[in-house]
Amino acid sequence: MGRKTLKVTLVQHTAEPERLAALAGRRCYSGLDNANLVREAGDRDPAKFISKVVGMGHVTIIEHASFTFAVEGVSRSLLAQITRHRLASFSVQSQRYVGETASRNADGVFDYILPPRITALGSEKTAEFAWQMAQIQEWYDGWVRDLGGGRDAFEDARFVLPNAAETKFMLTMNARELLHFFTLRCCDRAQWEIQALADEMLSLVKGVAPTFFTKAGPACLRGPCPEGDLNCGRMKEVRERYRAVAD
Repeated sequence: MGRKTLKVTLVQHTAEPERLAALAGRRCYSGLDNANLVREAGDRDPAKFISKVVGMGHVTIIEHASFTFAVEGVSRSLLAQITRHRLASFSVQSQRYVGETASRNADGVFDYILPPRITALGSEKTAEFAWQMAQIQEWYDGWVRDLGGGRDAFEDARFVLPNAAETKFMLTMNARELLHFFTLRCCDRAQWEIQALADEMLSLVKGVAPTFFTKAGPACLRGPCPEGDLNCGRMKEVRERYRAVAD
């Protein structure tokens, strides 16, 4: 327990997502009844059709495919960021029903995320951060005790927990929203933790629906950086990194 690291699992997705999207696209352009449309589509490779239609800007067809992820080893700070993506469904571990008392954790400290830049400062600073988390644990346990224990106590004691506190959640996004998410969160201007999550999610969905996500990633993969004077200054390296993943 204590320090935790990111873990992402693709737990479920629409069966044959690319074939479904191609079927949805053909529905728009075909006069066949549904039964014959499904029968005809079953014999065709969906990749070429999807690339053509999506390339024309008809992106709604990929909204029929959804992907569900289980995420753990992330901070409450990340949770505040990712829930801004409103075209998604979230189920989050509750701090009301799941207490963070010392007795729950093997080393006596709630699970937390240690930022890499603090790790880079060396062992002394890393130990200082761990001590601060242990101090917060004492405050939390004290409030749980003073508030009478149990779920009602967790509800108010959690107010002393930091943004570093680890959380777990499940989320579902459709393929179009994922493309938007990757555009924003794979960018080097994104905060390091959510960028790492986006990279992991992108790697997972590319294995299932490569045609959807062949050009997925930060906006600079597909044109000039939209950040203007606030760009990261590393566009060449970023492009090379994501294109290497695509290959």
